Amino acid sequence: MIIEIAELRIKAGEEAAFEGGVAKAVPLFQRAKGCHGVALHQVIETPGVYRLVVRWETLDNHMVDFRNSEDFQLWRGLVGATFAAPPVVTHERMVDLGPSI
Repeated sequence: MIIEIAELRIKAGEEAAFEGGVAKAVPLFQRAKGCHGVALHQVIETPGVYRLVVRWETLDNHMVDFRNSEDFQLWRGLVGATFAAPPVVTHERMVDLGPSI
């Protein structure tokens, strides 16, 4: 499982429009090949900063399949005008630490 974390800086006063756009885009992610879920987090200390967390089966499911799809263009059309800066995207994998406490 690959976890995409996109840090999104939103223009002041556009937070509600951004959140509404993300809500409309959820089905675009849900039907994407290899997508296992999407969540949106708002940074409490900096309310104009959000982190979109998407779980993908493989890195290619995000970087090739979704990024080259019409749904990616729809996603950007729903939220792109609210961006104050280009998104910063990283990909992570869960590290198995053995039994937890």
